[in-house]
Amino acid sequence: MQILVVDDDSLACEMTAAVVESVGHDVLLAENAVDAMEKLSAAPGIAMVISDMNMPLVSGIDLFRELRSQGVKLPFILLTGDNPDGLLQEEPTLDGCMTKDFSIEETLPQMIADVMARYAANSGAY
Repeated sequence: MQILVVDDDSLACEMTAAVVESVGHDVLLAENAVDAMEKLSAAPGIAMVISDMNMPLVSGIDLFRELRSQGVKLPFILLTGDNPDGLLQEEPTLDGCMTKDFSIEETLPQMIADVMARYAANSGAY
């Protein structure tokens, strides 16, 4: 499965990509929301988006909202340095939101699996 990782911090982006690749997924990197939109248009095989919350110009939550407003229903996981509960209350249709911290190597693969299982159960496939 190909996953688009969006983060303006290149080191954090590479770290997230390494975690995603370690569980067998292909990764495409985007440095901001505009780059992400371009990559989504150019690469129809993307099956999920994992985005940082705090990025300049367009935040991760705004990227999520823009994709949904355009009818893009890809699974979307938001990574944040803040408490994820507030973001989930603000945007309850978000597929997943988690703290970007030292435990990401364990928590992100599980969240990817959980989100994809929900999508598969609801649509018969992802």
